[in-house]
Amino acid sequence: MTAHPHHDLRTLDLPSPDLPHGTVAMLAAAELDGPLIRSLTHEFSRRGVVHSVELRQVPLGDGTEVSAVRWSLTLDDSDDSYGSQLAVSLLEDAAHQLEGTVTQTVLPAPRRAQLHAEDGRLMLLMDVDSTLIDQEVIELLARDAGREAEVAEVTERAMRGEIDFAASLHQRVQALTGLPEGVIDSTLAAITPTQGARELLADLRRRGWPSYAVSGGFLQVLAPLAADLGLTGYHANDLAISAQGTLEGTVRGAVVDRAAKREYLEQWSASQGLLPRNVVAVGDGANDLDMLAAAGVGIAFCAKPALAEQADLVIDHRSFELISLALGMG
Repeated sequence: MTAHPHHDLRTLDLPSPDLPHGTVAMLAAAELDGPLIRSLTHEFSRRGVVHSVELRQVPLGDGTEVSAVRWSLTLDDSDDSYGSQLAVSLLEDAAHQLEGTVTQTVLPAPRRAQLHAEDGRLMLLMDVDSTLIDQEVIELLARDAGREAEVAEVTERAMRGEIDFAASLHQRVQALTGLPEGVIDSTLAAITPTQGARELLADLRRRGWPSYAVSGGFLQVLAPLAADLGLTGYHANDLAISAQGTLEGTVRGAVVDRAAKREYLEQWSASQGLLPRNVVAVGDGANDLDMLAAAGVGIAFCAKPALAEQADLVIDHRSFELISLALGMG
């Protein structure tokens, strides 16, 4: 079905739960007006075929929502054989006309096709702090030590790539020395999964697609979170806890840094009979760079510039529903 400018922009009936094969383009902002959407749809139709166009209201964790419009396309232009550069250019022009934060993504047809294994599966691999969850766990822990601001400043610098992650972790964990083990439970109670994460992970389970989390945070927090969300597997740093039940201010074993995250991507995908190109990796900081580079599709999620500049897709609103939309999932 080809969508033309005069078509109603409510969700159209699709031939399957997911979009048909082809390029997926998405635009999300606080407000999207009809004339702009119709103009973009007309331009896409003029340069190829629009298989579907749909408009959704997507809730965010802060109680607000954004409008997201998504197109399924077959395009061709002089820049590349799949028209992805044309779609990128049109969405960038549209973004300049919108106010506030704007998310714009284009997943080219060949990249989307190679993402899925022969049996149709893909694997999702996520960072945890400020990605899968809204908080930075180490900052919540440091709050109980009265050192939240100090630790948050070091975290910010590490996520921007300004200082070595492993060194920054040791520095921040040292600030937790002497805290009672009970702070882990109170921290876990304060954590909120990012809007739409629980729903996306449930969808993956229904499909039989694996999901993993790898974190520069801590196993003591990630383990119960992973069980609650139904993750296939996970890994993080191991906080050292004394026999007296207090945090020792160190971690046991090797630090989960950017190189380790990539290694876990390769290890877990192989264990599932998948290739790295069948992985969607999602992160927000410089320590996620290697992981995103190794993945079939790397998504920068409300990310620092160091990561956003290198990612395949950039999502700037806190909703995992936008991840599924950008990937062409129903």
